Amino acid sequence: MNGRGGVPKGSQILSGLAENVGLETDHLNFLVSQFAALLLSTLYRTVLHPKRASTQVRHAFGLIVGLCLGYFCFGFQAVHLAGLPTLCYVVMVTQNPHIMHGMVLTVALLYLSCIHIHRIIYDYGSCGLDISGPLMVITQKVSSLTFSLHDGLTKAQDDMTNNQQYHAIYKTPNVLEYFSYCLMFPSVMAGPLIFYNDYIDFIEGNSYIKIPHGSQSQEVVNEPNPIKAVIKKVIIALFCAFIFIKFLPRFPISRVKEQNFVENTSMGYKFWYLTVSTTLVRFKYYFAWTMADAICNNSGLGFSGYAEEESEQWNKVSNVDILQFEFATSLKQAIEAWNKGTNAWLRMIVYERVIGYPTVATYLLSALWHGFYPGYYLTFLSGALFTFASRQVRRHVRNYFMESREAKLLYDLITFAVTHFVLAYITFPFVSLEFYSSIVLYNKMFWCLHIGAAVALIFVPKFVPRMETRDLTSKGGIAQALRQAGPYSQND
Repeated sequence: MNGRGGVPKGSQILSGLAENVGLETDHLNFLVSQFAALLLSTLYRTVLHPKRASTQVRHAFGLIVGLCLGYFCFGFQAVHLAGLPTLCYVVMVTQNPHIMHGMVLTVALLYLSCIHIHRIIYDYGSCGLDISGPLMVITQKVSSLTFSLHDGLTKAQDDMTNNQQYHAIYKTPNVLEYFSYCLMFPSVMAGPLIFYNDYIDFIEGNSYIKIPHGSQSQEVVNEPNPIKAVIKKVIIALFCAFIFIKFLPRFPISRVKEQNFVENTSMGYKFWYLTVSTTLVRFKYYFAWTMADAICNNSGLGFSGYAEEESEQWNKVSNVDILQFEFATSLKQAIEAWNKGTNAWLRMIVYERVIGYPTVATYLLSALWHGFYPGYYLTFLSGALFTFASRQVRRHVRNYFMESREAKLLYDLITFAVTHFVLAYITFPFVSLEFYSSIVLYNKMFWCLHIGAAVALIFVPKFVPRMETRDLTSKGGIAQALRQAGPYSQND
């Protein structure tokens, strides 16, 4: 796909095929790169197994293939894939460990912000493949690594949380280790975020050691085979791609900017349309993220143990839990299921460390990391408001519905509907990107859910006394019930 300047971003070798199948060249390049990564990831698990290849060879293989895929998709823009981590590595090895982590985060965000601004100026609103996507993942990697190194070099064990102890790094990575971690091909294009210690365990062949097996902890003798999980995820990814391609053109998000939609449709229709349109947009992310999960699993990354029925789980590194998100009965459940690597990153570097208003700080960093389209900031600031409001409602209202299973089911159904109306209401600016058209639509909708959230935040604690916690609860809500009743496995 060409930018506004008409200069191709990546390889044009497939441009003829792309025209014949009705895809933009950059989109086809992405698909080809991901399927190539899926095939090449088998080599990681077989020919380059830790028992057959040295760690240096495994590091180099992931790095070289990652750079080749980056060049294929982005052309000379792929220099940024090396530029950002290079600057951060210089800061990491030259600065005092007490301040190094903050400086690396600042440098990475500044570099990424320049790329975001460049895209806004020269390719505003484009849906094409852009180098900013991989750089967002690399920003997560370099910053999480340096925060973990900061913890390992400057903190005593007792001063760290359990999460910080798990991720703490006590030795600065060498150049090969560092760049192979940043650019390893299974996750370079679409994630998921893989923390450094998990990556090193994978490279050295320690991923399966002392994995919980049933109710006991024992060393894994026969390594689990990911093929079943990989096939399942590829099928899910292709299904999501079909849904996105087939149905989104019938419900384009661009329609919410049209005067006829804003002026001549009812409130109920607006909510319905926003819900359908934003749901279909999510299938694009489901495709890319589930495919990336499959690539990681096929390389041997992501094994997290065994379920009670002895089935293998491959969800240690994962971008999304589709079922939990689509059937979430609270904003918290939805957020936890969406872009899970980013959630873990934000929790590690912001939420657990900021004193005072960590939720607001987390949403602001997430907005900055995404870029500078004004729609992002409308979504994330609204998200903070609704997060606070939903917490208050849950604390003061939920236990009134814990008297019976019927009441609990009613509560789940109500909160399911409300959650998804809220998600559509606050995320459409994220998709449309624009500030003015979003404000116009909010005005026509009388800011109804914003006002409702503010009312709930202020008045629910005053007028609805908290009840004693009940035992009748279901952590997974509707999604967990569906998992128990149907073929969808929590493994994925």
